[in-house]
Parts: sequence; structure tokens; C-alpha cells
Amino acid sequence: METRQRRQCARACERESDSRISEDGELSESLGRKEHVELWRRRRGRAGDSRNSPQKGLPAWHGWQAVGMAAGLVVAGVTGLSHAWYVYSIHENLLWFSQLEEVEREISFRTECGLYYSYYKQMLRAPSIQEGLYELVNDNTTESKRTINILQRMNIYQEVLLSILYRILPIQNYLEPVYFYIYTVFALQVVYVLGLFFTSWMLSDSWLAGALTGVWYILNRIDTTRVEFTISLRENWSLPFFALQVAAITCYLRPHLRPAHQRVVLWLVFVCTLCFCLTWQFNQFILLVQALLIFTLDALDFLTAKQVTSLYLVQVVSLLSVWLLQFCNSMILGSLVLSFIVSVLFIKHFQTGLKTGGFVVRVGKLVLHVFLVLTLTFIINYSAKKILQLRSDEHIFKFIKAKFGLGATRDFDASLYLCEEAFGLLPMDTFERLAGTLLIYPYLCTLSVLLIVLALAAMFNLREDGAVRASGDGDGFRDYDGDESTFSMRPDIAYNLLHTVFFGLLAFSTMRMKYLWTGHMCAFAAFGVCGKEVWALCLRVIHCNTKAKLRLVRYSVPVVVLVFLYYKFWPRLSEEVSELREFYDPDTVELMNWISSKTSKRAVFAGSMQLLAGIKLCTGRVLTNHPHYEDQALRERTRQVYQVYARQSAEEVHRLLRSVGADYVVLEDSICFERRHSRGCRLRDLLDLANGHIMDGPGDNDPDLVPASHPRFCQAIKTGEPPYSTLFTRVFQNKTFHLYKLKKTKKKSKAESGV
Repeated sequence: METRQRRQCARACERESDSRISEDGELSESLGRKEHVELWRRRRGRAGDSRNSPQKGLPAWHGWQAVGMAAGLVVAGVTGLSHAWYVYSIHENLLWFSQLEEVEREISFRTECGLYYSYYKQMLRAPSIQEGLYELVNDNTTESKRTINILQRMNIYQEVLLSILYRILPIQNYLEPVYFYIYTVFALQVVYVLGLFFTSWMLSDSWLAGALTGVWYILNRIDTTRVEFTISLRENWSLPFFALQVAAITCYLRPHLRPAHQRVVLWLVFVCTLCFCLTWQFNQFILLVQALLIFTLDALDFLTAKQVTSLYLVQVVSLLSVWLLQFCNSMILGSLVLSFIVSVLFIKHFQTGLKTGGFVVRVGKLVLHVFLVLTLTFIINYSAKKILQLRSDEHIFKFIKAKFGLGATRDFDASLYLCEEAFGLLPMDTFERLAGTLLIYPYLCTLSVLLIVLALAAMFNLREDGAVRASGDGDGFRDYDGDESTFSMRPDIAYNLLHTVFFGLLAFSTMRMKYLWTGHMCAFAAFGVCGKEVWALCLRVIHCNTKAKLRLVRYSVPVVVLVFLYYKFWPRLSEEVSELREFYDPDTVELMNWISSKTSKRAVFAGSMQLLAGIKLCTGRVLTNHPHYEDQALRERTRQVYQVYARQSAEEVHRLLRSVGADYVVLEDSICFERRHSRGCRLRDLLDLANGHIMDGPGDNDPDLVPASHPRFCQAIKTGEPPYSTLFTRVFQNKTFHLYKLKKTKKKSKAESGV
């Protein structure tokens, strides 16, 4: 059965056969059907080249293209710098950062941000770069009674690199270390905006789309970034490279890209993927979504085999490179994405006839292909985790299982995630904010129209014989002009369409992941406003599809939108960057100063993960636990330390704290008497459930829960009565914190004296 393209090729060549001469100088009427098709391919190829290169004899047009390109690059730079200055101004005004004392600046690095920044500070204070690296590889202060490799456990190569640069660059007399750090993070925001800018520019062939992308990204700051108050969070380092990677993939998938250019762009994809993976511990889950996206495009025949294999190999090589740089971190080898890619490539190698046959046959083969890939993926992943004895990421899968209702859980680690707002469903007020900037309307219109086109194009692809379409050249043959093939879609557009769908679903399920989606949403919506595809369909419906009208709409609508956004939001932005606030946390400052001046440098502190990260940064003391949760032994230790907020006896709490080497324990009233979460999600409730105890306050309890035999430790210890006074001594307190020193029991003292 002849395909639609081949029949059109033959008819076009037959109409031209009486008057056209082939490239070899022979009359086209003497050519057979196969030669007609080949001739038509060459002519289409020349037409494609002419669309992507200046036409001869038109130097003026070439000059205008150069001017447009230069203008676009200038606008891209200005947009990126504007966003970086904007978030920096908000950060400065929010904290009055430049006027803070050093301890106040360090306290402003909340939770895990403080932990990551502490390694930057530690590297700078080391006598040399070599000794600093040795201390990181053989760290015995992050987890008491343990020596761990920080470079293996955590993604802190960015802190290491910045500390080395600060040492070797002649900037010590002009720039404080903390400003070198935060300026670098804000500079990466320029890279982020540039990645989004270039993505929308390439999709729409108009830099106005990039400008609109940047403006939307800035105006929707609350939903697109949180860099202004979480400076050293891993996502603020990695997402700029991810945006640049998406732009590079978009360029790589553009039709008619020359092989030499493809190789260069593919290297750029690799570099961006490597930087993204190296700077965020959740890289494997994001790449898994991307791999599923590529798999879908391959299954629906939007990508060539070469493109699919190249993108998969880039992901594999990037992950293996990070595995080596992180001293053979087993969590990477046991990742689902590696198992999935190996399964896909293995099955594709043996299932050679996947894209041959009619529609029903191809759908049947596709269903079988999906089943085989998923089955082999889980077999490989299960085997790898058993062989490697990997349990580092099991809490994430417990969380996913409980989140999607696949079974109730009292698991403490999974419940910590379930009860955090950031890991809940995306709030509906997000869409109200996005609608206020007009972003949601063009986004949904573009998404709806292109999903319909994608579905029709996918049906059309599956009705064809893929082997016939791919014959003739190694990259396959496609027509994306829309003249001969009504239901076709450029692979770069198809990729970005599924990208926004897949990561949109991820954002809906987990609010924290919305930052992977909302930035790209800006680029995708701007493409819809400035691109040809949606407008051409709309004009075709009303029978006004001419080049002049299409150009008028494409350039006038984004200008009108930009003018509207300027007049509506410029006053608000001006007010926002001029609003002055001040950092004020005297209780935490008092605690840090007391610890620094009154305790030994080798003293070990126990407490909440968030507070301990600040203690390490501000005082350099040894910790029992910390917020980097991707380690099974650390999670168990954290649960033991948190028994200070459970209903446990003084003797049991003392034993648990001494088992992890604690000398001091910090109790926080904000946790002991927590009201932020509802009943069942307070930390004390999670501990009660994990221990099988009835929760505090009015409400239902599961029938298997029993009353605790001891009062809540964090409340009872304040009475100062035995046995609490026998085992603990309060050495510091203020309105927020209560610091107790652990006494050594006689039995423990004898044991230690005998060693």
C-alpha cells in the first residue's frame, strides 16, 4: 500500500515530467516511479535548505536577518539580566542582607541551604585546597561517630568549584565570600532565562516570543522560582542547566539541521545534562520523566532512530559520569532511569520490525513493546538494588505509593513528605495567579490545539509503514511544511508539547515540582502567541490564511500583550523592589552565639534537621543528623533523635541520644507545641503513629493504637524533676529554644574508663 507522501511525490513529478529536467540532465519523463520519488526528495531538500539559509541574490534580506538576530540576542541578554537584578533586589530588600552581621547572614540560609553553604565555608577555611578536599572526602563532623564522603553522598561540586575559584581569582579584597556565592546563583538565573528565551525563539522563529517568555517568567516569580529566599537550594543550581538542555534538544530536533551542527548541539546537550545531574540529587527522577517523553515520541514515530538513540546515550553517559565523580554512588546505578534506558535499547535491538505493517499490526506491536520494556525495566532495577543492597531511595517510593492511594502507611519517613505542603497537590490558586498575568489563556489554547494535531499526526504515522518512510537516508524523510501533509508536526514542537504535558502532570501531583513546569510554560505559551502553527490553523478556519495576515497577527498580538503587561504590572514591580524589610531572629542568633562561645568545638548536637544545619554552618559543631535525607542509616538515626518529641521515658531518650554520640540536645517549642499542621501531620503525631501510640487532642484514632505509658518528653523535661534532672541539665534557654546537656550515667562512665 503506497503512503500518502509517495503518491503525492509521484503525482507532482508526473505533472513536471514534460517540462522539468533532472539534476543529471536527463528528461524526467524517462524516469521510473522510484526515480520520481528520489527527484522529489532532492527538490524538497533544496527547498528546506533555502528556508534555513539566505537566498542568493538577496543581500538586503540577509542583512535584515543579521539585524534581527543581533536584536534578539540583545533582548535576550537584557531580559536575563533584568530577572537576575530583580530577584537579587528582592533578596536584599527582604533581609537587608548587606547590613546583617555574619551570623545573621548565615542563619538566613535556612534548613538544607545552610548545610550546603557550610561546605563552601569549610573549603575556604581549609589551609589549602587539597586539605579542604580531604576533609570533605573524610568528613567526621556532619554525622557523629561516622566518617562519610561528602562528595559521594551530596551534590556539592558547585560549592567546591566556587571555593576554588574564590581562592585563585584576585577578588578577595573586593568581594566577600558570601557575595561571590550568591552573585553566582543569581547569575545562573540569567542562564535560566536565556534557555527559556532560546527555546521559544527556535519554536516560533521570532525573538518576540523570547521577550514575552522572559516577561512572563518575571511576572510569575512566585510560581516560577524561589531563588530569592532559598539561595543554595540544589534546584537553583540545576534548573538553569535543565532549561539550557531543553533549548539544546529543541535545536537538535529542528528539521533540516546539518549533521555537523547536530553533533555540536548534541555535545551541548551532554554538557548541560551533565551539569544538571551533578548539581541535584533528584536528577534521576527528572531524567526518567524525560526518558519516558522520548520513548513516547519514538513510539509514535516523531523521532528518527538516530535521534532517539543519541538522546538516550547522552542521558546514560551523563549519569555514569556523575557516578564516577561521586565516587561510585550506588544510588545512580540503581536508578529507574538507567534500568529503563537499558531496557528500551535492548528491546529495540531485537524487536526490529516494530515500525512495519498496517495500523492494527503496529498498535499491537507497540503494546507488546511497552509491556516488554516495562517488565524488563523492573526486573533490571530490582536485581540491581538487590545486588547493590540499595535502600537510599526507598522512602521516595514509599511516599509515591502512599500518595497515590496504593496503601496507607505509618512509615515515619514517607509521612514526613506526605504532610509537607510542598509535596502535596498543586493548589488551585496557582492558576488564579497565572491567569492574572494572561499566561494561562494562550498556554491552554496552544496546548489544546497542538494536542489535537499531535493525536492526528500520531494516527497518521501509525497508519504508515515506518520502514518505507525511513528508507532512502539514515535520518528518515519527513515533510513539516504542512502543504502536502496536513497532519504532521515538527519533532521539536512535539518534544516541547509532551515536555509541558509530562512535567505539568508532575507539577499537579507534587507542588514542589512546579518549578520544572512553570518556566517552560512561559516559553510554550509565548510560542503559541508568536508561532505560525496555531495562528495558521485559526486563520485557515476563518478562510483568511495568507502570509501577510499571518505575519501581521504573529507580530502585532505579542506587542499588544507586552504593552498591556507593562502598563498593568510595572507599578507593582517598582513597588516590590522598593519595599524594604529586615531580617529579625534574635533567639536563633542568641543560641548560635552561646554555642560558639560556651561549648567545645568537638561537641555533638542533636535536634531537628533544620536547626542542626544552621548549627553546623554558624558554629562548625558536630551533628547527629541533618536534612540531606537520601541515606537509609541517616533516616533511621533521625527517627531515633526525634524521639525527644515522642512519648518516651527519660532513660530511653538518653540511651538513644548517647548511642549516636550526642552531648547536647536542642528542643524547640515550635515543634513540641506545633500548630502549623493539622492533627495527624504534626511531628509529634507522626512519631506517635510510628510508635503505635494514640495521638494528642480530640479526634479519631486507629483501633490498634494504645495509650503511651510515658508523658511527652519535650514537655516533661521542663519540670526539672527526676529522672529528667538526673540525666539532663538545662544549660541555655530563651523564648524559642531549650538546650540540655546530657549527663553520663555511672554505668557509661565505668565503661568508658575501662576502655
